[in-house]
Amino acid sequence: MKVNVHDIIYNVDVSGSGEPLLLLHGFTGDHTTWNVAKAFLEEKYQIFSIDLLGHGLTEIPINIERYEIRKAARDIASILKENEIEKVHLLGYSMGGRLALTFAILYPEMIQTLILESASPGLKTSIEREKRQEQDRKLAEKIVAEGIESFVSYWENIPLFSSQKTLALEVQKAIRQQRLNNSPLGLSNSLLGMGTGVQPSWWESLTQLDMPVLLVTGALDVKFCKIAEEMKLRLQHSRHVIFDRCGHAIHVEEPEKFATIVGEFLGDYIKGGRFYENRVDK
Repeated sequence: MKVNVHDIIYNVDVSGSGEPLLLLHGFTGDHTTWNVAKAFLEEKYQIFSIDLLGHGLTEIPINIERYEIRKAARDIASILKENEIEKVHLLGYSMGGRLALTFAILYPEMIQTLILESASPGLKTSIEREKRQEQDRKLAEKIVAEGIESFVSYWENIPLFSSQKTLALEVQKAIRQQRLNNSPLGLSNSLLGMGTGVQPSWWESLTQLDMPVLLVTGALDVKFCKIAEEMKLRLQHSRHVIFDRCGHAIHVEEPEKFATIVGEFLGDYIKGGRFYENRVDK
C-alpha cells in the first residue's frame, strides 16, 4: 500500500487482523525484515510495517532535514490517521526503536503499548552527539562514494552483527540481499538526518511515559543490555527481557521466540489492561 503524507510517498505493508500493531525496522532494513517474526503474530493482530525514509520502496527525499526524527514521527501519525487508527501497539528495532520512542514521547495518546528492541533514547551529552555526528558523516560519505555492495560487505561484518554469522547460510544470504536492495543515497541521507548523533536525547523524557513498555535485548549485545537496564529505572511501567545467545537483532536470530514474548506481552495487556511492574527476565 502506498500512502502520501506530507508530500512523501511511503510504502506500507498490511497483513493480519485484530488490534493494530505497527512495526518499525532498523537501519539498512525494510518491512520485509519482519516477515518471519510477524508470521507468528498476524493471526491475532493487524500488522502495519513501514519502509522508513530512505529505505525499501518508500520515497527518498533529497533534503536531509526531511529525515529529522520528529518529522518522521509526524509522518507515522499521519499514516495511522490515514488508516483511521486512533491507538496502536508500537514495536521498533534499533533505529526504528529510536523512532518508536520518539513517537511515544510526542504522541503518547496514540500508543497502547510500546516495545523497544535493542533501542536507545539517544546520546546524553552534546560532546557525545558531536562525535557521533562526525562518525555518521564519514560513513554516509563512504556509502555514496563506494556504493551499496561495498557498504553492505562492511556493515554485515561489524561487531554488532557478529552473532548473525551463526545463522543458516540461506538466512544470511537473504539478509544481505535485502540490504543490497536499498539505495546508497537513501541510507546516506538517513544517517545524516536521523542518526543517533542528530536526534534529541530523550533520557529525561522517559519518566513521562505511562504506557506499558517492553524492552528486549540480546545477552551478547552487552551495550544495549546496559542501556535497557538504565531505561528501565526511569520508566514507570516496564519489563526487560534478555534473550540468551542472541545479539542485536533478536527478531532475526530467534524470530519465533521473539514473537512469543511479544505476543505474551500484548496478550496480557489486552486481557487485563494491566501494567507491567519493572522487572528483568531472562
